[in-house]
Amino acid sequence: MAPDHVDVLIVGAGLSGIGAACQLRRHCPDKTFAVLEARDCIGGTWDLFRYPGVRSDSDMSTFGYSFAPWQAPKVIAEGATILDYLRRTADEHDVTRHVRLRHRVLRADWDSRQARWTVLVRRDDTAETLTLTCSFLYACTGYYRYDAGYAPQFTGQEQFTGRIVHPQHWPADLDLRDRRVVVIGSGATAITLVPALARQAAEVTMLQRSPTYVLAHSSDDALADTLRRRLPERLAYPLIRWKSILLVTAIYQLSRWAPGLVRRALRRRTARALPAGYDVDRHFNPRYDPWDQRLCVDPDGDLFAAVSAGRATVVTDTIDRFTTDGIALNSGVHLPADVVVTATGLDLLLLGGMTLRVDGVDVDVAQTVAYKGTLLSGVPNFALAFGYTNASWTLRTDLVAEYVCRLLRHLDRTGTQVVTPLAPPDDRRAPLVGLTSGYVRRGVDRLPRQGHRAPWRVRQNYLRDLLLLRFGRVTDPGVRFSRADSALRRSVDA
Repeated sequence: MAPDHVDVLIVGAGLSGIGAACQLRRHCPDKTFAVLEARDCIGGTWDLFRYPGVRSDSDMSTFGYSFAPWQAPKVIAEGATILDYLRRTADEHDVTRHVRLRHRVLRADWDSRQARWTVLVRRDDTAETLTLTCSFLYACTGYYRYDAGYAPQFTGQEQFTGRIVHPQHWPADLDLRDRRVVVIGSGATAITLVPALARQAAEVTMLQRSPTYVLAHSSDDALADTLRRRLPERLAYPLIRWKSILLVTAIYQLSRWAPGLVRRALRRRTARALPAGYDVDRHFNPRYDPWDQRLCVDPDGDLFAAVSAGRATVVTDTIDRFTTDGIALNSGVHLPADVVVTATGLDLLLLGGMTLRVDGVDVDVAQTVAYKGTLLSGVPNFALAFGYTNASWTLRTDLVAEYVCRLLRHLDRTGTQVVTPLAPPDDRRAPLVGLTSGYVRRGVDRLPRQGHRAPWRVRQNYLRDLLLLRFGRVTDPGVRFSRADSALRRSVDA
């Protein structure tokens, strides 16, 4: 067990939290730290999600850590492979022993006199409540609820005699042989599930209210394989990583500058992947522009292959009601089903549900402004690991972890104890996340805001963030460094 006080307390032992701890070990080896995890093992998303086919929807050369080369052959990787990579990296950087499992953070209180956080924690294994203190609090909790996914209630749902399953809590005993399955949803989870279920079930239907952009992408990377064969890992990995970064950045920027061009290109690719005469416009040509919502990756074109082979069907319609043996649609069509999978998305939950107070005053996170997309205005010695929505999540949280280490080193060099971000001088605010996806619209009012210019503007651009977080000045008008109130008072009294 770590001591009751640590320099840095990390909340969350998923990809972001383990990465943050590893960066502390690399850049601030003198700092004491602990990692609190509410669940009974590390891994976060990659341990929680157990549904068939679960995998990354980003290239692992960027979804993996910058300091720990991804060496598995598949760049679009299965969940179990990602989990093994995460655990191995934690062991190699001597982080695992600092993780406290089944420790759920309830509340954190900042005391300016002492320049420290007092953190109230419940141990889910013993129901004991305990208190820890730290000088810096680092929330790596992701952005969605782990205990439940978004599951809207449908008319007549109670009369359905089959089984209703949410992917976030996939039952280990679910047998789909000879079963008719309807998957409600068209996001990344549904696109992963449908081809995997089509290998098991008698019939699989993806029921979507509206289409999603889907891009078939090989899970192999021939260039990466060539570079690994011909170059040492220390040279090959940065080249592979930068190739992926530049490609993803170019696709996103082109989507913003010329959405019509990208829309047409995606439609052409989709049409080529499906049988002649397939109604592409109805099922795979969304009303919104590319990257207004996240672009979904179809590894090796498995979804398109399943549809082309007749092993899966896509239906674009709306639900009228559930029946005893399926789903009645507003078009009058009835979809028979033995199992319904509600791949209806996530519920946003920031900070894992913990609350913050600064000198006895509750912090309304939705009223704060994110400084450099990671510190919250008016909240001292606190960082939030928030990744990209248009690229690999880890790509940004990796930079955030480096930036936190820079802040900690600056505090030590200057003899200060407190760093407090300041709100921008004007009142122009925008949502922290600019996507129009359903899960974002449902929860955006609970997220911090952003300003209209740097360093309060989140650009969703790795190259800009690299300059801002890794190479930019630590000191600027957006942040204040100070000493603890008690230290200042002793100085005046002397």
